[in-house]
Amino acid sequence: MVVEAPSGLEGVVAFRTEIAEPDKEGSALRYRGVDIEDLVGRVPFEKVWGLLVDGSYEPGLPPAIPYPLPMRTGDTRVDVQAALAQLAPNWGFGQLLDISDERARDELAQASVMALSFVAQSARGTGRPPVSQRDIDRARSIPERFLIRWRGEADPDHVKAIDAYWISAAEHGMNASTFTARVVASTGADVAAALSAAVGALSGPLHGGAPSRVLTMLDDVEASGDAPSYVKSVLDRGDRLMGFGHRVYRAEDPRARVLRRTASEIGAPRLDVAEKLEQAALAELQERHPERVLATNVEFWSAVVLDYAGVPPELFTPMFTSARVAGWSAHILEQKREARLIRPTAAYVGPGPRSPDQV
Repeated sequence: MVVEAPSGLEGVVAFRTEIAEPDKEGSALRYRGVDIEDLVGRVPFEKVWGLLVDGSYEPGLPPAIPYPLPMRTGDTRVDVQAALAQLAPNWGFGQLLDISDERARDELAQASVMALSFVAQSARGTGRPPVSQRDIDRARSIPERFLIRWRGEADPDHVKAIDAYWISAAEHGMNASTFTARVVASTGADVAAALSAAVGALSGPLHGGAPSRVLTMLDDVEASGDAPSYVKSVLDRGDRLMGFGHRVYRAEDPRARVLRRTASEIGAPRLDVAEKLEQAALAELQERHPERVLATNVEFWSAVVLDYAGVPPELFTPMFTSARVAGWSAHILEQKREARLIRPTAAYVGPGPRSPDQV
């Protein structure tokens, strides 16, 4: 009997969830029923964390407890993944199998806010003294605290840009890193182990690394001054235009729409070249592939917004991590309540029975 095994688990429904609803045809993304377009600019990231995890804005994500980054490797992603794993023994996190939902939620909040702190500390580097806690505590939001911990100051427009990006990237259903978090949580491991594993999954360029590659395209278009010719040359070479097309949406990625609006509101200096590149790319893709919907995705406008906020390309993936701790936390808690080990099967397609001499 031939057993169907969809490559990449395409189309397989693995869970029932109440957390997020990506509307494939309607170009919308809703967190527990609330459209992200109604959240960005109105509800701060720390309250969106609460919406995803608790179903309500309060109490939301608390400020980070002062705690130094245990190690620095020069790679922020590695620093954060390792530091998260060390929270469990250092802070006495319990195994999900053995603790209450309430305790799991509180430990997720602690680990989430410390992930942001670890990103900021690692980004600051080893050659600069840490920012005083008094200065950090003057911040009025989590993104502002993050920027002060990283740079010692926080430009209001940069705060707005990062808040918009974090909210837009906070959750997106059953992607690779979220699936990883749920698999680890299903074993009954502690919340820090599940979050650390998710960071590892996000580090792959096919999941968390694409926005930084958009900047290269913007640089090339700025240098040439001719977006249509640039787009044609890229496609004629058989290369990929980063930031277009999505595995989920059959229309425009709603997160791209929100971040495009944010880029316009904050006056991002690369807004003009980004719009020209976007228009040229969409026109050329439509002409070459009229049978497919290849609209702008979140990666394209994430690059523009993060670049405006002074985030270097090597920090794009850690910034994604900072946002996605919200969605991961919600799914880890939902999986804990599911209380069932994730154990899929595989369709064996190898050789039939044979003797050792036949190998």
